[in-house]
Amino acid sequence: MPKTIIEPFRIKVVEPIELSTEEQRQQYLKEAHYNTFLLESGKVIIDLLTDSGTSAMSARQWGGIMQGDESYAGARSWLKMKAAITDLTGFEHILPTHQGRAAERILYAYLGGKGKYFLSNTHFDTTRANIEYTGATAIDCLTEVGKHPETEHPFKGNIAIDLLVENIQKYGPENIGAVILTVTNNSGGGQPVSMENAREVRQVCDKFGVLFILDACRIAENAYFIGQREEGYQDIAYKDIAREMCRLADGCIMSAKKDALVNMGGFLALKDKAIVDACTSMLIITEGFVTYGGLSGRDMEAIAIGLEEVFDPDYLNYRIVSTAYLGNKLTQMGIPIVKPVGGHAVYVDARAFYDHIPVEEFPGQALVADLYLKGGIRAVEIGSVMFGKYDGAGKLIPAPMDLVRLAIPRRVYTQSHIDYVVETFAELLDGKSSSKGFKITYEPEFLRHFTAHFTRL
Repeated sequence: MPKTIIEPFRIKVVEPIELSTEEQRQQYLKEAHYNTFLLESGKVIIDLLTDSGTSAMSARQWGGIMQGDESYAGARSWLKMKAAITDLTGFEHILPTHQGRAAERILYAYLGGKGKYFLSNTHFDTTRANIEYTGATAIDCLTEVGKHPETEHPFKGNIAIDLLVENIQKYGPENIGAVILTVTNNSGGGQPVSMENAREVRQVCDKFGVLFILDACRIAENAYFIGQREEGYQDIAYKDIAREMCRLADGCIMSAKKDALVNMGGFLALKDKAIVDACTSMLIITEGFVTYGGLSGRDMEAIAIGLEEVFDPDYLNYRIVSTAYLGNKLTQMGIPIVKPVGGHAVYVDARAFYDHIPVEEFPGQALVADLYLKGGIRAVEIGSVMFGKYDGAGKLIPAPMDLVRLAIPRRVYTQSHIDYVVETFAELLDGKSSSKGFKITYEPEFLRHFTAHFTRL
């Protein structure tokens, strides 16, 4: 049988792409204040901004949408979604939300507040913002190997157990809102977390009486890596691996816009009824009734089906191998990336690629802008724009890494699209020494990368 990994699906519906010129994109980007979040999607050729909510749904999911029960309370579609979530997580109490960050806001508003601390392998942007908005503090405890983009390691997304224990002891177990394990570790380069590491987190949380929450947005992709890389899991079904990890936690949050293969949706699943009761009140006030939580019946139908389809071995193999295809091509060209390639994205080390641009001038944002100008490719900076802070004197405290994430939507682009991305990088490589950095001219208090304005230096 041929060795080429093909897309395990046929294309039934297509969407046209506007093929803009570089001259047009110069104007588009200027009008967007050099922030790719502010671009109109029709002015983007290849959109790698995020893999969240950008999946192509299957024929089964579209068929399910037609059967959506839009009843306000007790809809059939809710029962299907709840059954699928319970089957995966093992948790009895399920609260639906319109997306993952809504679940974060509800849970962390209850657990957080001034004087509280949340510990994670790496908090993602909305997680950190929802925690800090309450007055609590978010602390990353990433394993040391995860801080070195070029280093090869099978589980660079792990939480550092020694740092976890150190911080619990430093701030006191009673002041820890929760330990949050994000799988895969998005801000850490899309790197997976081992089952062994999850077990160690469980043991630490048991020892100190701390809540353990799993951020399960990409748990199917994480399960694939465990099945491929961790001893003892080679012959276990990916869904069973995911189930085992879920059952180690006290609860989980999931943005269904990732590994549930849908365009909208999320949920909060918990063991503790006291926490559930408190969160239920906030859910009803802000999201909707407990059996829809801001979702339509058709969304819930699609989620129930997507949570089944995502664990298909052929799909997961295609997903991981096709992402690695882009990473391997860039590596062959000499483009510095986070290694090994993660599940949902390729992370370019912008600080190393544009080593002539000082970190204070945001080399990641420079690369994001240049990718769009040269090829109409939209990506996102995950570095000092997203996570950098200022000290009391207004000096930037940079993020540990300045990365550019090329997040690949699920079941959307073909290999020729990815080859186009590779060719764009080849052109950037030829003239990279002439690229210039940026300064921020406007920024909000929270999540500045979404709406900040920039000017080129």
